[in-house]
Amino acid sequence: MAKTDLVELFTKRTRHPFRPRASDIISRLFPSFEQLENPGSSLIAGTCSFMDNQMIVIAQQKPKPENLRSSEDLKKLNYGMLTAEDHSLILTLLKKARTLDTENTIIFCIVDTYGADISMESAQRFQAFFIAHMIKEFLTIPIRTVSLVLGEGGSGGALAIQVTDIRGQMDDALYATAPPESMAAIVFRDATRIRDALTILKPTAKDLKDLDVIDRIVPSPKEVANPNEFAENVRVFLTKAVKDLSRAKIKKLIKKREARAQKYGLNKGSGTLYDIRRYIETPIKKAFRKPPPDIKIIQHISADQVGDDYDGYGDIRHGDAGEELVECSVSKGGCGRLISLQGLLDNFNVCPECGHSYILGASGWIDCLADTGSFHELYRNLTVNDLLEEDLITDYYRDFLAKQEGKSNFKESLVVGAARINHFQVAMAIGSFNCCGGSMGVVFGEKFRRLVDFAIEEHLPLISLCCSGGARLYEGISALMQMVKTIESVNRLKREGLPYISILTDPSTGGAIASYAALGDVIIAEPRALVIFAGPRVMESRGFKVDEKLIRSDYLHELSADIYNHLDLFHDIRGIQEVCERKNMKLAVAKYLELYTRTNYRPAKKHKKFVLSGTK
Repeated sequence: MAKTDLVELFTKRTRHPFRPRASDIISRLFPSFEQLENPGSSLIAGTCSFMDNQMIVIAQQKPKPENLRSSEDLKKLNYGMLTAEDHSLILTLLKKARTLDTENTIIFCIVDTYGADISMESAQRFQAFFIAHMIKEFLTIPIRTVSLVLGEGGSGGALAIQVTDIRGQMDDALYATAPPESMAAIVFRDATRIRDALTILKPTAKDLKDLDVIDRIVPSPKEVANPNEFAENVRVFLTKAVKDLSRAKIKKLIKKREARAQKYGLNKGSGTLYDIRRYIETPIKKAFRKPPPDIKIIQHISADQVGDDYDGYGDIRHGDAGEELVECSVSKGGCGRLISLQGLLDNFNVCPECGHSYILGASGWIDCLADTGSFHELYRNLTVNDLLEEDLITDYYRDFLAKQEGKSNFKESLVVGAARINHFQVAMAIGSFNCCGGSMGVVFGEKFRRLVDFAIEEHLPLISLCCSGGARLYEGISALMQMVKTIESVNRLKREGLPYISILTDPSTGGAIASYAALGDVIIAEPRALVIFAGPRVMESRGFKVDEKLIRSDYLHELSADIYNHLDLFHDIRGIQEVCERKNMKLAVAKYLELYTRTNYRPAKKHKKFVLSGTK
């Protein structure tokens, strides 16, 4: 396909109403396809034969024009978006696939979605947890896997079935951290600024191949509404992919998946040859890659689900005795009373009058959880400049990072280190909402990976605390891929038999809750914490009704009690096992560490000391 304008590509090809859907490809390529029963319309799943292999097909189906004829059809908001029940069906299928002849089975996934279903119904069925468990399964399943982004890949909904051995994308398809209209609404507060949003997202097949998100670019026919030519091009891609995979041992493929996940966000080269190439290429790139005109960020919001302005109490006042007072903000759910600022801080940012909690920074959580003076920070000086090539760090991203200075005692949105909790030695990963809204970017993912390496080396339990507004939109798809990176890290930790306790605080949203935070052996939440994949404002902007009380930790904890009655639906998901006040959180964590220590978990004899350092 000839090079075309991004907006034209998006509107006239990617979102073309008559662009072939997954069902068009399946009907032409797999005449023996037997579809599994599924009450929804967005998932097509079933089995067939292909090249003497048994093939399991998992496909996302966007609506066709004939599906949108009546007023009732148009009222439906989650077309092409997989629900929690859809994801459960896929997990069931993958579990059955493990019992088949794995050497002669192929899993083929077709990605074509705006994103995962973000309705209240899916949220209350732990949609984010399903996404995390899906990615975990695709990273570890001992079967050869192939995926293709057919039209549109949106956020974690696409990622859930895209992490395969070979990953293709049609040359006119787009795959991004968020749909461009959502990106525009979040960053620019103007959903019509599609061009600017696409410029930031870099969602084209070429962009993604350069970042190793996909392997192969599949040509699209000149006529976008020609299903036969589309299907033939997909057949050529799939045939070659199956042949290539048949020559590789499954164990090696699994290792390659892990190695690939660990490298996401590490785009910067090193060495003499790299320095020479950079010296030559940098001025050329600057000459030909000028920043697009008129990209002005209206409000610096880094995360895709919850903004940096999510929380906060009123201005500081002074009482008659000179003490500092703040108003417990009614607009944020507080009681409206004037309270002592020092009393609030001593109570870990929880109002002593009404119990309303405000976001607690990383320093506060360290004081809350760790024994006094025991926390030693690791990798403090790691920055985005160490990981990404210069041309991937845009001017508006640099401007955003500059505005974060002074907002936190830490340099990034994830603070990692070693500590003691009631004398138990642990590795800790603390989300810092005060820095970039706790957004998940390449430094976040790399620090988490390195911390897991440290925990494995030192044979330590891992304690993570999620306080995140979602993926860091300024980093585009690289931020989204940190979900895969952190999940792979948790997989390695569990393979070593090390305990993992996940703490969910307010807010726990976006990519963080749909990855590492959902995979704890034990998941504890603070009261009233927002726990959801898509934040309330994103849900409302897409027309979904929101009742925040039903997507907060207290209610989700109640729902979790019923999970054991529906294990066929929830598989290995257990929801939130405990809700605990901040002042009691340290003791809650310690009791699980005590249990691990007294039962199957035993610290191994150390052979090599991992150096505690605050350097890179």
